[in-house]
Amino acid sequence: MKKFINKYENLIEEMVEGYVLANSNKVKRLPNERVIIYTKAPIQGKVGVITGGGSGHKPAFIGYIGEGLLDAVAVGDIFAAPPVQRCYEAIKAANGGKGVLICIGNYSGDTMNFGMAAELAQGEGIPVEILVVNDDVASSPKERMDNRRGVAGEVVLWKMMGALAQEGADLATLKEVGSRTIFNTRSLGVAHTPCIMPSSGKPSFQIGEDEMEIGVGHHGEPGIQRTKMMTADDVTTLITQKILEDLPFRSGDEVSVLMSGLGSTSLLEMYICYRKLYQILTDHQITVYRNYIGEFFTSMEMGGFSITLTKLDEDLKRLIDAPCDGVHLIQH
Repeated sequence: MKKFINKYENLIEEMVEGYVLANSNKVKRLPNERVIIYTKAPIQGKVGVITGGGSGHKPAFIGYIGEGLLDAVAVGDIFAAPPVQRCYEAIKAANGGKGVLICIGNYSGDTMNFGMAAELAQGEGIPVEILVVNDDVASSPKERMDNRRGVAGEVVLWKMMGALAQEGADLATLKEVGSRTIFNTRSLGVAHTPCIMPSSGKPSFQIGEDEMEIGVGHHGEPGIQRTKMMTADDVTTLITQKILEDLPFRSGDEVSVLMSGLGSTSLLEMYICYRKLYQILTDHQITVYRNYIGEFFTSMEMGGFSITLTKLDEDLKRLIDAPCDGVHLIQH
């Protein structure tokens, strides 16, 4: 294993320390707790928007703290949910008197710990709602959507909810629009190389040198199809078709596209794939309203990428267009 770390047991603590030092104009850390918050949080009169999850997905989750985005993030260990107390402290840190919206992916540890933390906060009189993202079409059939994992669609939700909270909307409105965003969002990824777990020095999954896997999870969960390596055009066509069929997306739709590298895939490769994606959407008479291409939700050094499409209505177009000023996402 080749990684630039010191001791494994200090890995996340040292990362958090370095992150806050590097971005002290936008974020700060709660004393004695692994919670990172926006420097202006809590903002009185605004619904707080928070998330949390395991480390190893940088820039998620902490890269999306800032104006028009998240107010607080509870940071877990590598691929591990943050504990209940940490989630609870994140809720309290974001509460400006109008309640807190929790936006998390559909993973058992995250939903359980944030759910318990929400109950603690509600017991103290803080209104809390939870939105659970389940955009990964590979992880469960459409008839069992509640079992699907949350992947890069979480980034889209954070952007939308941060913008809506910034407008001054109340908690109930955020919950309604957020639920619509989740319903309209679908993702699917492909990987040809695993990441190496720093705890063991072993790969997160096994795969042949000439193979790739459609739908592999961010933590190495099995996908839906393992095949020989394909060309950029062929794999993009395969992924896009599965996404389009799932909602389904139709002629006349306007969408946002988020194409995220998984850690070690170059922008050169992703732009080749985006070229094909754009052609396919154009052929289906689907308009790309806004696109994001880069590393938004990774799995350490995993080789591969994911595509996320969100069907936009007028409300969601306004929110995706709204300015934001985070560490990793800046939009004017």
